Amino acid sequence: MRCVVQRVSEAYVTVEGRETGRIQKGLCCLIGVEVGDTEKDAVYMAGKIAKLRIFEDENEKMNLSVKDVQGGVLAVSQFTLLGDARGQNRPGFTKAENPERANELYEVTCAEIRKLGVPVENGVFRTHMMVHLINDGPVTILLDSKKEF
Repeated sequence: MRCVVQRVSEAYVTVEGRETGRIQKGLCCLIGVEVGDTEKDAVYMAGKIAKLRIFEDENEKMNLSVKDVQGGVLAVSQFTLLGDARGQNRPGFTKAENPERANELYEVTCAEIRKLGVPVENGVFRTHMMVHLINDGPVTILLDSKKEF
């Protein structure tokens, strides 16, 4: 499972002009599910997202989590994170999990984040979404449940 985590001062997602999720201070998380991922990957990713210390404390050090700052998570499914363009200019998506299983694990990830005390807003799975955000910092972190990077 892969995730692009962006620290934001606000973020929202729309589908066909209708807003489906909005947060103020928090994290915009683009989540991609890889073939072979399991609930264990989803639980790991949820923990990393909820506990990732990328908000500044009183000493301007990144020591606080999204929960510490009472922020939220905007979770957006994004299979293109599994795109492979190493051998060509058009990415292949053979590493992306099938949509039904990917949605299951995406939902598990969101539920686990909520269990850790962080509110989660969502996009709509398998739709064309418009994600609007203000990246604060900018701070952008890449996560991978297989710890490949």
